[in-house]
Amino acid sequence: MGGKSMTLDGVTEYVRSGMTVGIGGWGSRRKPMAMVRELLRSDVEDLTLVTFGGPEVGLLCAAGKVRRVIYGFVSLDTIPLDPHFRAAREGGRVETTEYDEGMFVAALRAGANRLSFLPTRAGLESDVLLMNPELKTVASPYDDDVYIAVPAVRPDVSLLHLNRSDTLGNGQFLGPDPYFDDLFAMASGKTLLSVEKIVDTEDLTATERSTSLLISRMFVNGVIEAPNGAHFTSCDPDYGRDEAFQRHYAQSAQDEVSWKQFRETFLTGDEASYHEAVRAFHRATEKESA
Repeated sequence: MGGKSMTLDGVTEYVRSGMTVGIGGWGSRRKPMAMVRELLRSDVEDLTLVTFGGPEVGLLCAAGKVRRVIYGFVSLDTIPLDPHFRAAREGGRVETTEYDEGMFVAALRAGANRLSFLPTRAGLESDVLLMNPELKTVASPYDDDVYIAVPAVRPDVSLLHLNRSDTLGNGQFLGPDPYFDDLFAMASGKTLLSVEKIVDTEDLTATERSTSLLISRMFVNGVIEAPNGAHFTSCDPDYGRDEAFQRHYAQSAQDEVSWKQFRETFLTGDEASYHEAVRAFHRATEKESA
């Protein structure tokens, strides 16, 4: 299609071992899961993830690809905790930097504005300072206030998923919330954008408001058309979260045998194989409930 369009197998040309990777979306909502699955198929490892985390964190931790997670939370929304991340954290297999959500946004804003830090009241007088002793405070030069100086996060590359884009990288969200994907794009050295559909530039605003154009092409290096690319998280209004499959994912993490079966069924093939396996899962589930 020209422009910045690329295929999924090009993700690992941008993401390499040891990098800091930002992942957009929020919990189990509009996550770039097709690109995450591409990382699972690769030999990339030793990653630092920056995210309002969801199942991407659990999957990458379960695959042994994560060294550190910088996050505001890691949740599956309707399931409070991702079981793989919980196991990795409790087992000491990953380093963690857990921020208050306001602090996390401040870190993104600092990175997006090419600042070394931003001051914030969020997290003051809380255990965030005890959990992150490297954090420093800064005195206001104008009054007696003291703030937490949240260091900027600057991912090497960020992975985002939106509803639509043109081939130039102008990304559009159609759901109820932009989350903070624009800050991820601006804070990162490079950005890869997967979308449900690539359209002509003029079609982006033919029927939708101009304010739905969330990501500017100037921050995007590659665009991937990936229908259902956020599955099993939601991508409103195109589709909601696949709650049955999410429950299956979480339940499969309870023991090694179940997880091995889940991995072999859904994660060993290519993206087309994944979606076919999901369809087969739903057919079997419907048959059992009939």
